[in-house]
Amino acid sequence: MNESQVDFVKELLNQFPNWFNEPEHMELAQMTTKHYPYSTLFSPIQVNKLLLKNRIVMGPMGNISMAEEMGRPTNKMIQYFADRARGGAGLLTSGLVPISQAVDPTVTERGNKSYFPRIDSSRTVFSGWRDLAESVHAYGSRFFIQLTAGLGRVGSPESLLTKFQMPVSASWNPNFYISGIPCRPMTDGECRTIIKAAGQGSADAKAATIDGVYLHGHEGYLLEQMTNPAFNRRKFGRYANWQNFGLDMVKEIRKRVGPNFPIMYRIDLSLALNETYGERMDNIPALKKFKKERTVAQTLDYMVNLVKAGVDFFDVDLGCYDNWWLPHPPNSMPSGCFLPVARLVKEYFAHEKVLSNAGLPVPIVAVGKLGYPDLAEKALLDGDCDMIMLARPLLADAEWPNKAYAGRVMDIRPCIGDQEGCINEFVEGGHPQCSVNPRTGFEDVLTRELTPTASPKKIAIIGAGPSGIICAITAAKRGHKVTLFEKKNQVGGMLVPGSRPKIKYEVKNYLTYLEHALEETAKKFDLTVKLNQEITADSLKSKGFDSVVVSVGGSAVSPKLPGIDQANVIQAIDLFRKPDLAGEGKNVVVIGAGAVGCEAAHFLASELGKTVTIVEMLPNVMAGLCTANRGHLIHELENLGVAIWNCTKLKSVEGKSVKVDRNVSSTVPDPFVTWSPILLENISNPFAKPIKEEIAEQTLTVDLVVLAMGLRSGRAFYEACVTAHVAPEIVQLGDTFQIGRVFEAVKSGSMVGRNI
Repeated sequence: MNESQVDFVKELLNQFPNWFNEPEHMELAQMTTKHYPYSTLFSPIQVNKLLLKNRIVMGPMGNISMAEEMGRPTNKMIQYFADRARGGAGLLTSGLVPISQAVDPTVTERGNKSYFPRIDSSRTVFSGWRDLAESVHAYGSRFFIQLTAGLGRVGSPESLLTKFQMPVSASWNPNFYISGIPCRPMTDGECRTIIKAAGQGSADAKAATIDGVYLHGHEGYLLEQMTNPAFNRRKFGRYANWQNFGLDMVKEIRKRVGPNFPIMYRIDLSLALNETYGERMDNIPALKKFKKERTVAQTLDYMVNLVKAGVDFFDVDLGCYDNWWLPHPPNSMPSGCFLPVARLVKEYFAHEKVLSNAGLPVPIVAVGKLGYPDLAEKALLDGDCDMIMLARPLLADAEWPNKAYAGRVMDIRPCIGDQEGCINEFVEGGHPQCSVNPRTGFEDVLTRELTPTASPKKIAIIGAGPSGIICAITAAKRGHKVTLFEKKNQVGGMLVPGSRPKIKYEVKNYLTYLEHALEETAKKFDLTVKLNQEITADSLKSKGFDSVVVSVGGSAVSPKLPGIDQANVIQAIDLFRKPDLAGEGKNVVVIGAGAVGCEAAHFLASELGKTVTIVEMLPNVMAGLCTANRGHLIHELENLGVAIWNCTKLKSVEGKSVKVDRNVSSTVPDPFVTWSPILLENISNPFAKPIKEEIAEQTLTVDLVVLAMGLRSGRAFYEACVTAHVAPEIVQLGDTFQIGRVFEAVKSGSMVGRNI
């Protein structure tokens, strides 16, 4: 093993927390044009016999609930991909499409219904795939279907209740969602069934005019479970050799599709479980079986063998479900995080003179928050990779490639990395969407071009948070006369304090985008922005508006407790606006462990050097947040030494003392668990142990108390406008209606702007 490979993963992970302090790296994570005209990014590349028009690959994002219940792609899915092809990406890839329905009970639901697209079940699904491929081809782009061997241990264990079938895996492994449920090992016969299905699915894809097949061999899905000794601990049979399942699958596909059909393989260089969890790998039941994971050297050897078997190119990163923030890097991780991974593989292949069966160098596709044209171009120029994969950035802006090529970089709508629309939405039962792009997932019903209004109105929008800004821009572009009022001296609402921590750099980029979009809209349409305007219902009534949209946002919650009005008690949003409020004191208590509270704790510890304790009355930290975002922030808080007291209730603040009632029972959940997710509210865990109460009054000595207990709706202003009858039409928007996220704010702003 090369000495540089031994500690590569550990050294890379250790760089992530300090990345934000390196100005030259932060500069690349902005919408700048230093490397324009991006000649390398927009140069063609050949893969097997297929010529791709540029180096941009749309990464796989699960197309959950975008197909009919038997698996045929719907018009929603077709238009979703057609929009990205129209936007200029050279290669588009589907989300995972299972081919293991005969073996893995978790990939279908009761009655053989599927929330995944399918290509296996019957000819009835083929027409959807043909229509999809033709729609992509119409714009000069190519389309690959991503096939998965199944979910295995990361599939829903509901199959036990709905089908009376155990989830499967490579060996006896705990289920990811409920570790008390075991997943049985597949037989060699079942393995061969899946391999044959992969070959058939690939042949069907080729017949459906799809341009290539893409195997999902990472993130801990079933193909990875079979090809990683962390999960595959089989002692007997052909598949006790952990490479054989993947190699046999590739050979079967190559046999069925011939020598010229491209095969792409998605792989992780390392699960990075040992580097993530250290000693916990020895004593946590949900982890300790996975200690002997595939090494970097073993992965490289396996990749070479995959090329010999017929793989044409790879995309490569790190991680799996059990450290989910790595394969799904959230807003708190650095952009370009896995470029060193791609470079290592690329250099290894060059050193070993690895060529594909077509006699070509094997392209390495870089992944991991590369949605900035300068960063993408520099990665190619520096030789880190051969192609750039953009997944979430193309959900945020389907026109990313066209805008980058034209030099309209400031017009690119940036991804904010919250993963609420693209991941959390389908986890909770919806389909893929985007927090900053209201058309994503609705391309079939929302037109690209706005419909001009037949009856222009004089519209007032009160509050320039994201909902108000999007509503104002949308309504103005339709032909309305719009005035946007903001009481502060800057637009953005809660995005302004929310973008203050360094880990929220993507939100800052989005705020810059909104400011630019307002300026450009005001130049071309009848839109006026008035800052420092304190508007009342009475002052509105005399201005003759036809419609008033109230989007004043929310106000910070402050509990009615003794000492809460002391000078050393501040709100988290005020801390972000004025970090000097943290003062010189060392010890800080943050009340509330939602996203804002945990981000405030991270900010205080990492940027201001404070010693921080978080107090949260609920059992779970950041419940409801995307698992990847939640896991990474908790992981970093632990590394920073931040204490988290869950099941703890604030009683009072007395000078520099905070009194709490803390449940000290051993049954209180460990708040630093990141290897298991929080189950949805409508799913019960039969293995969950009840939390017993053992309340003890405890005192914390602090210099500062930071409140992060949520927001209260600004509905009062809306009601005042209704009572005063300030206009014939009054609409409540965003947090004025219900406290929500950027996701809800942007969607509501767009819908009102489109229809007012």
